[in-house]
Amino acid sequence: MRTRALYLALATALAALFAGILSGPATAGQAQRSTAPPKAATAAAPKATPKAAFTHPGVLVSRAQLDFVRSKVNAGAQPWKGAYDAMLASPYASLSRTPKPRAVVECGPYSDPNIGCTDEREDALAAYSLSLAWYVTRDSRYAEKAIQIMDAWSATIKDHTNSNAPLQTGWAGSSWPRAAEIIRYTYDGWSAASIDRFKTMLRTVYLPKVIGGSNSNGNWELVMVEAASGISVFLDDRTSYDKAIAKFRGRVPAYVYLESDGSLPKTAPGSGLDTRDKIINYWQGQSTFVTGLTQETCRDFTHTGYGIASIAHVAETSRIQGQDLYPEVGERLRQALGFQSKYELGEAPPSWLCGGSVKRGLGPITEVGYNALHNRLGIAMTNTQKLTERQRPAGTNSLFLGWETLTHGDNPS
Repeated sequence: MRTRALYLALATALAALFAGILSGPATAGQAQRSTAPPKAATAAAPKATPKAAFTHPGVLVSRAQLDFVRSKVNAGAQPWKGAYDAMLASPYASLSRTPKPRAVVECGPYSDPNIGCTDEREDALAAYSLSLAWYVTRDSRYAEKAIQIMDAWSATIKDHTNSNAPLQTGWAGSSWPRAAEIIRYTYDGWSAASIDRFKTMLRTVYLPKVIGGSNSNGNWELVMVEAASGISVFLDDRTSYDKAIAKFRGRVPAYVYLESDGSLPKTAPGSGLDTRDKIINYWQGQSTFVTGLTQETCRDFTHTGYGIASIAHVAETSRIQGQDLYPEVGERLRQALGFQSKYELGEAPPSWLCGGSVKRGLGPITEVGYNALHNRLGIAMTNTQKLTERQRPAGTNSLFLGWETLTHGDNPS
């Protein structure tokens, strides 16, 4: 009986094997051949719609915005002509500038030590300034000087080190792609080999340092996101761009408080701020939260300005790229600008705000957000408008801000 059972089992297995051979191999994930009637050939599964290609030039400034600037400057119109003249008279737009690249840029706290930190940031801003000068004048000397600076750094730099390395990378990494976008897409003289080397520099030296974000003060992560998103546009790297924007969406609500957030500010994903005491400490000891307050208001307005500027810059780049984030972050940006502008203009802070004392010095950071929200969307911004007009023409902070009255002052594009 046992032998007979073995023969029967063997016969059954052989029959199943031959049936499988005759019917063909099963498809992945398919246990057996389907007995359902075949679908019509026209009923193929729908394909995912590919995301649109990136728009170039498209980091902070678009071609339409650049054309507007060029027309205004060449017509001698204000405030653009005055802003352009100030840029052209600065060391950043000098045709005699000599780049100072380093293989390793070492930046400690507050850039101490400062081994190439200032040189790198200012060369990146110079490349951007020269690219703007090229676009307005069509004088190839400006484009060639910008290329000389970008080529010098792409041939040299290998790393950023010390505690401020992520922040330094974010500052310089915000300016480089602005310059590169303008030159690559509006000037024919940058060789393919040099462009590829510059792309390699951004991908291997800059992007890895900034793409993961930071749990330090909010201005760190915001400028790192700005650099990551701009670099991703230049590299046509959709995956990195989407990752940067996801970081941005998590950080902005944790940087600017709105009353609708509740009794405590929101926290960024992964921040570890899971108690009231931790949140208050992170917000510089401020325990009263009002709309427009930022995570660094009670630290000082200078660092607060960095964070607000990067919020506006990322939102502006995303708008150019067809992913308008202003509806999502615009109210926080508007309130942050208005709150800080009020005290920057001289109003005395109440006793509950930063112990009754604020450290002013917001910097030239209002033009991009003000133009987007007030001029394009028609939102009233009284304090921000007053401060913006008082500070014109906005210059540079020698870090990552540059000439925003020129590029975004009352620019409808």
